[in-house]
Amino acid sequence: MIRKEGSTGSFIDRLGVRLAIFLAVALFPLLLISAIQSNSLLQEARARSEAALMGETLQAVTGETRLLQQAQAEARFLAYTLPPLLGDMDACSAQMRKVVEADPALSLAAFVDKDGQMECSSRSVSYDFSNNKYFQKLLPLDTPNFILNPHGPVSGTAVIGATHPVYDKDGHKLGFVSLSLPHSSLLHRDHENDTLGYDVDNSLMILTFDTSGAVLTSSGDLALTKDYLPAHRALKALAGTNAVTFTARANSGQERVYSVLELLPGQLYAMGSWPAKASISMNPIADVSPILVPGLMWLASLLVAYFAMQKLVIGHIKRLSRALRGFASGSRRVGNLNYAGAPKEIQDLALSYEKMTETILHDEAELEDMIHHQEVLLREVHHRVKNNLQLIASIISMQIRKARSPEAKDLMKGLQERVISLATIHRGLYQTSGLTDITANELLPDIVRQISALATGPERRIDIGCHVDEIRLTPDQAVPLSLLLTEAMTNAMKYAGTVDGSRPDLQISLRKTRKGYACLALENSVDENAPPASPDTSSGLGSQLAQAFVQQLNGDLQSSQENGRYRLTAEFKLAELQEAELRHARDDEDDDEDEEEE
Repeated sequence: MIRKEGSTGSFIDRLGVRLAIFLAVALFPLLLISAIQSNSLLQEARARSEAALMGETLQAVTGETRLLQQAQAEARFLAYTLPPLLGDMDACSAQMRKVVEADPALSLAAFVDKDGQMECSSRSVSYDFSNNKYFQKLLPLDTPNFILNPHGPVSGTAVIGATHPVYDKDGHKLGFVSLSLPHSSLLHRDHENDTLGYDVDNSLMILTFDTSGAVLTSSGDLALTKDYLPAHRALKALAGTNAVTFTARANSGQERVYSVLELLPGQLYAMGSWPAKASISMNPIADVSPILVPGLMWLASLLVAYFAMQKLVIGHIKRLSRALRGFASGSRRVGNLNYAGAPKEIQDLALSYEKMTETILHDEAELEDMIHHQEVLLREVHHRVKNNLQLIASIISMQIRKARSPEAKDLMKGLQERVISLATIHRGLYQTSGLTDITANELLPDIVRQISALATGPERRIDIGCHVDEIRLTPDQAVPLSLLLTEAMTNAMKYAGTVDGSRPDLQISLRKTRKGYACLALENSVDENAPPASPDTSSGLGSQLAQAFVQQLNGDLQSSQENGRYRLTAEFKLAELQEAELRHARDDEDDDEDEEEE
């Protein structure tokens, strides 16, 4: 059994104390390894290396950035000044030569129309680019761009092309201007330091790339550049970042530090990298594996902590949780919860659970007993009301036999049918198990049978058909609906008839219509040649009662007659049981207030 409430226990039994001891033992190896590794110094060295690489990259691409920005500005200038000269190819070519002479870094300035024809260029030559893949890539673009062509068809060498679309005054695209910079002019010639040479294994390497991830220039051999790119981070994914530094493993397997800068917003980016080992070397242990040993110790510590939690907390909590879930799902078997080895907090929780279940079981038993007594009393009330109504119906039947005038007999017979209908309703109430709703397909057919038995005899036969859907009704709706059915049946059976002398028929149905609505329908055959009812034989009380009952249902009453058939329909919205219960609660509150006022 678990510890009784109020027992103190020793200090070591508390969950917090036990967890503190086990976690201290589990984390001590990590503290020792962290002190040996000097992890914080290693991180600082890595951060300094990345910051230094950012500065070196920015310094290394200063000249290249200047040349590319200048080429882009010149291409933009030509795009706005060139359209008036396109009618004179000589003047256009002369303008291109002036641009190349003013900027020695350019190898070619040319205008390529939208058909791929180059007739205006600084070299006064023509060329057809219509089948060139770079032309097909650039033509649909409406923004300035850079493109690397490893084999420039006009320059005869690898070039960087700065392009800009050209439009006429009406906004129609004419082609684009292209300024070519030889790849050799962008090889960081401003740097004479040996660390910027071509030994990329042990020095700084600089490259540029565009938004598509295509490498434009490199301080080393372009053919070897791919080996020194990050293995798991594509250049296209790095495009769009303003400035970022990170350490990653290259495609060659070497760990390198990378720095990415934005040279031209949304167009051109520069990446610098150097070996991580040489820049952040701390001690032999860090160089071999700065993560392996702490990782193994961390894993061992987690295992120790896990088994400690499993032993002290998790196992007990799982057992208590299973007991709680079982009780919540309806099982009332609490069982014997043995928590002798559990911490004091869990023992107190288990004891509270046992007390809670005992209280709930006791309260449930009292509630069930109370509900049973109330149900018995309510059934008895309905039963007695039904018996009293049947007694009244019997008295009326005796009076009918003594009555002399047919009018009095008809009036008392109608009254008897209404009383029998009420008795049938109360019988349905005390026979209903839930006492909050009534099944229409059990109540209404019973009323139909009793009314038809009273209204028919050997001298008058009527074929009656009844179909009722399975609909749950509140007592507030069952009573007016039953009374409405009684009045409607009485009226229909009184005037039912046929022209050909065949047996009259009456069809009764209660069906669900649209969502949340039901419709009561009565249809009977009539003799259209029969004289209308005289005021002496028809008081109109049935129609008035039918209208009143429909109003209680908050429904709509419709009637029609055609082709020898009379049809009466009453559509109403089905009330929810919760609404009926709330209304009864409000009525009870109003009654209490009235009693207080009195």
